Amino acid sequence: MPTTSVPVASTLAARNAVGLVFFLNGLLFASWIARIPEARTALDLDNGQLGLLLLAIAAGSVLAMPTTGVAIERAGTIRVIRAAGLSNLVGLVLVSLALIWGLVWVAVIALFLYGIGTGVWDVAMNVEGAAVERHLERTVMPRFHAAFSLGTVVGSGIGAVAVAVGVPAPGHLVPLGVMAFVGLVVGSGTFLPDEPQEHHDRPASAWRAWREPRTLLIGLMVLALALTEGTANDWLALALVDGYDLEHWVGVAGFAVFVTAMTLGRLGGPVLLDRYGRAPVLWSTMAAAAGGVVLIVFGQHVVVVVLGIVLWGLGASLGFPVGMSAAADDPIDAAARVSVVSTIGYAAFLAGPPLLGFVGDQVGTLHALLVVAVLLIPSALVVPSARQRPAGQGA
Repeated sequence: MPTTSVPVASTLAARNAVGLVFFLNGLLFASWIARIPEARTALDLDNGQLGLLLLAIAAGSVLAMPTTGVAIERAGTIRVIRAAGLSNLVGLVLVSLALIWGLVWVAVIALFLYGIGTGVWDVAMNVEGAAVERHLERTVMPRFHAAFSLGTVVGSGIGAVAVAVGVPAPGHLVPLGVMAFVGLVVGSGTFLPDEPQEHHDRPASAWRAWREPRTLLIGLMVLALALTEGTANDWLALALVDGYDLEHWVGVAGFAVFVTAMTLGRLGGPVLLDRYGRAPVLWSTMAAAAGGVVLIVFGQHVVVVVLGIVLWGLGASLGFPVGMSAAADDPIDAAARVSVVSTIGYAAFLAGPPLLGFVGDQVGTLHALLVVAVLLIPSALVVPSARQRPAGQGA
């Protein structure tokens, strides 16, 4: 239950604003994803080196996210998310120039800044989304993440067209980055008031979440499920291109199928979660994701591979949003707990790109995707930690 009373109109306005902010984050993320194969070529990288380059995004996010909960408690969600949007924009501008100039070190700095912005933006929008969910008193977080996925659908579609017609990276990424930043500033103006915290030792409360067993277990679950989603973001297009000798735009289109399926899963997910509970739904989606990866790798036929992509997308759809909701079940210290779970989850984006890159160099990009199916097996053991807990029960 929320700890403050907010008019229904304000809650609905905040709900719409959160959906917009999630959409814009996904739009920019997929726009960069569409340029990853180009980055490998423009910067003259092999798969392992590309994995290390992508590590810069995760490094920026993971370094910034642990303190995001503290920053939100001190400065408020609106200020934090706007600062994150600015860092994101600067990173996109620089990486666009890096691809034109062919300078790896500029790309590393750019993606590090982009990672900081994306990571902090991610925590802040999930904190706000959890607050809206509590005020509405029903499951809506997956639909916010569906807005993110819808943004990736639009972003990947724009990216596929831009690449196909030869639009250079600055002409593609910079205008979208500016538009998204303006939308973020405008949209965040209707966020809910920050929840009052029932304590006075703010720094201590923010860091205490790192010692809560339930919060850490939720983080481990999100770690595996973030790897499930993140691997597709970073490697699916390349795996289809390398494994099946397809054109670049076809690989990007395959990624668009993935994010479309993930969007549908997130739109329908709240109904299943409210009816069956978090644990059964998560176990089912994990099985779907693992089966989908196997079909993609061994399918060999377009129908089987597309079915695998759809299953993977549906299976990856609910892990991250459910983890965010579970971390924020109690509004007290919700920002700190979401920060912890997001940081642990983003470790998948830290370890995933180089892991898949090095495995890909050994067995091929396509077969490297099987790492996802293997890691989902032990991760199923910690799913019960995400079960609903009433506000006030803590961790």
